[in-house]
Amino acid sequence: MVYKKKYSFSDLIYKKKKLISLSIFLAFNILYLTACVDKKADKPSYEKPYVLTTFTILADLARNVAGERLEVKSITKPGAEIHSYKFTPSDIVKTKGAKLILENGLGLEAWISKFMMNTAEIPKVKLTEGITPLLIEGDVYAGKPNPHAWMSPKRAMNYVDKIVDAFIKMDPDGALEYRANASTYKAKLASLDKELRDSLSSISKERRFLVTCEGAFSYLANDYGMKEGYLWPVNAESQVTPKRMVNLIRLIKENDIPTIFCESTVSSKAQMEVAESSGAVFGGTFYVDSLSGPDGPAPTYIKLLRHNVRLITEGLTPKL
Repeated sequence: MVYKKKYSFSDLIYKKKKLISLSIFLAFNILYLTACVDKKADKPSYEKPYVLTTFTILADLARNVAGERLEVKSITKPGAEIHSYKFTPSDIVKTKGAKLILENGLGLEAWISKFMMNTAEIPKVKLTEGITPLLIEGDVYAGKPNPHAWMSPKRAMNYVDKIVDAFIKMDPDGALEYRANASTYKAKLASLDKELRDSLSSISKERRFLVTCEGAFSYLANDYGMKEGYLWPVNAESQVTPKRMVNLIRLIKENDIPTIFCESTVSSKAQMEVAESSGAVFGGTFYVDSLSGPDGPAPTYIKLLRHNVRLITEGLTPKL
């Protein structure tokens, strides 16, 4: 004999609630899975091409050309001393997947040959190719090119042209976008050139003497009618010698230079001693080989030059 189980009214209510809960759970999961599929369908099947630069200033120039089409990163971080940089294994890891490496050239990145030994398959472009360099004078480095060509907006436009060519070779389909971005950015650089020229021309000719730690302002001085003095011609503060300090102190006194400066990536200690011995005032810190952080005074190339020229103008203009 077969007995059928009898259910009470409360049992039936419980089972109904359970079925409703199960239906809601299944419906929610169907909606969730559908949304995930839609999201994956919307996501591009490729990532942006990835470009590396040797230092932050080149990265900023490259980003202005790349727009939204490429991802651009710097090997070195803001504040790094670029000449004798000691690259790390994590820097080598950054090259994985890179489609292009942009470097300055003219002997700036002393470490680049060893670094490139690990990246032989990645195309490299020197952004100073085609630029006629200014040569270092009156030192053991005499006759060697000064690598800081980007410090004049006029020369930076040549960098932009080289970046455009490199990007188009790497990604021909983006040629229209790269050229349009470069045109817009070069117009900003042309406007900056006029702005800097107007500011620096307001300084009387006899006071247009720029004294820094490193001879990194040769292109700026050359293009804007200034004279230049420095503690060392190129590289870092390891180049400071008593003879160079004595010569710079003499230069400051003979030309009655009121204000001197130093750069953010090196120690200003020696330059402070020069200021004390010469009677000049220390006028502040320039940004040359590196941008500042996002909250600093030089988070972009254009802001870097504006910051430097503001310090120069304030330091060399007589106080009323």
